[in-house]
Amino acid sequence: MRAGVVVAAHPGVEDLAVRAEELGLHSFWVNDTPMVHGDPFVALSLCAKATRHIKLGIGVTSPALRSAPAAASGFASLNTLAPGRIICGVGTGNTARRTLGMPPTTAAALENFTATLQDLCAGRSTAYREGDRVRDIRFLHTGAHVNTTDPVEFVVAALGPKAAAVAGRRGAGLISFGLLDPTAWHALHDARRQAAHGTLHGPDSPAHSYVVTALHLLRDNEDAHGDAARDATGHLVLSLLDYAADTPAFAGQLGPDQREAVRELLDRRGTTATAPDRYTKLYPNYLGRIAPQDRDLVLPSLMNTLALVGTRDDLRTRITTLEQAGIDELLIQPVIDPPTEMTQLTELLT
Repeated sequence: MRAGVVVAAHPGVEDLAVRAEELGLHSFWVNDTPMVHGDPFVALSLCAKATRHIKLGIGVTSPALRSAPAAASGFASLNTLAPGRIICGVGTGNTARRTLGMPPTTAAALENFTATLQDLCAGRSTAYREGDRVRDIRFLHTGAHVNTTDPVEFVVAALGPKAAAVAGRRGAGLISFGLLDPTAWHALHDARRQAAHGTLHGPDSPAHSYVVTALHLLRDNEDAHGDAARDATGHLVLSLLDYAADTPAFAGQLGPDQREAVRELLDRRGTTATAPDRYTKLYPNYLGRIAPQDRDLVLPSLMNTLALVGTRDDLRTRITTLEQAGIDELLIQPVIDPPTEMTQLTELLT
């Protein structure tokens, strides 16, 4: 299985991209969460200039954040700096929208956005709609301005069949956050294949699947749920609890201990599940290293669901199972010591 890394976007992140390339990682990604992290296009521009081979991805942008022409200009410009190395991740904006206190967009809007991006990034003219007005648009300047010759890889963020079907119809790959259930991946791939039937792409068109998680390799006799493991995986667990605190309907589907953790999180953040400004209390430091006082919220059940924690043999077994479910690349989000965690990932997969 290939390996890559996802980090928060900010100037200076190019140093990590260089290290990832030196380690032989396949891809380097930054998040697109405007009010929480820095600008991904600025970050990846710096990475593009500092590296030579590694793939560079944004995971993920959304039609609820950027217009298709603006996003296409960004990706095609990156493709000029790093020809053929750019990955465009697209999604409904589930995180980036909620950090603004807004809902994500629809699967239909996601599909239209993806189709428009694919056309523009390939140098094709495409129909662009705003309200009732539809116009044909294309890049009016190419050459030194944008690169529409080298292909941009597209992947759709999916946790369920609707987004997976968008990927199938658009000939795109899949990316999912914290989804380590092989059965769920089989279902996503089935939905993607079924949706691809009858399209120009077809069910056998090449497309890659990526899973984003956290990794903690246990030392001899180390507690699998000790402080070190909770620190390494806590950002993923807290991200789910944040979402549950922000989405009562989802919280209601959790188990008793997990619902209690959501209630405790809301109390610590000084907000409620219905407060109109709750997003301002829940999402600061989103996907950053957790505070020591929040370690008790990192429940073992959620650690095991969202992250990879175990001995070398344990982790290799789980990774093999994911590979058998059709995952092409394992992406980790390191927050404690990224260079060391990237090195551990490389060694684990070699």
